[in-house]
Amino acid sequence: MDIEEAAVTLIASAGDARSDAMEAIEEAKAGRFEEARSAIANGRSCLTKAHEMQLKLLSEEANGNKDLTTLLMMHAQDHFMNAVTVLDLAQESIDVIERLAKVEERTGLK
Repeated sequence: MDIEEAAVTLIASAGDARSDAMEAIEEAKAGRFEEARSAIANGRSCLTKAHEMQLKLLSEEANGNKDLTTLLMMHAQDHFMNAVTVLDLAQESIDVIERLAKVEERTGLK
């Protein structure tokens, strides 16, 4: 496996997931909760692609390929973990925003 290609795949997929997470928060803030959930689902799909690449790399390393650790790969893994965190926090934010919207609707408070 070409290490640079694998790293770029991880970075691109993680970047797409992070962008979807931020879009989801913006949709929720605008009261568009179905769109927010859709953006989260898209982000999870991007993370699945990144995770599949990560599993391939782990498998290669387990099979004896020790030439996988490069600065670019460390950067890619950082992007991946950042995207996981941002997507999880986006989901939590959407849940809170939606609860607040329901309270505002019931009480008439803003």
